Amino acid sequence: MPEAQSRLDLFIDRMVSQRACLDYAIAQTTGHEGPVFELGLGNGRTYHHMVQHIKDRPVYVFERAVASHPDSTPPDDRVILGDVRETLPASVAQFGASASLIHADLGGHNRQKNDTFARLVSPLIEPLLARGGLMVSSDRMYFEDLTELPLPSGAVEGRCFIYQR
Repeated sequence: MPEAQSRLDLFIDRMVSQRACLDYAIAQTTGHEGPVFELGLGNGRTYHHMVQHIKDRPVYVFERAVASHPDSTPPDDRVILGDVRETLPASVAQFGASASLIHADLGGHNRQKNDTFARLVSPLIEPLLARGGLMVSSDRMYFEDLTELPLPSGAVEGRCFIYQR
């Protein structure tokens, strides 16, 4: 039986995969119109990475409460506060299917809870993604009309997922 990965190795795989997938998605959507959505701010590392590399589109953050590093805190007018189960459906009226890129890192350390939550939020995320837009997620999602894409070089299978409308 193969030895299980250490938690450190799992974390490193997730971070390397997240960066590879985000960089791929940013490159693929450059020139697309429509906002970028960051679902879950946390410490703000991925938000900070995205705003450094995305200059042509606004990046909006969906978060329950902002507690990010000061260098990674979005301006107030780019934060949509509240539970995503409420803010995502409400945002369809404001944004429609216009997001060129959506990134979600909403899960915790319990894979079963993450999967249950992914099944709940997938139908709330899908209506916001524009045609040709990409969705990057740290968890497998459950979309009706999005296609899962192969991972880019450097990403580890099962640690990040990319979907396209």
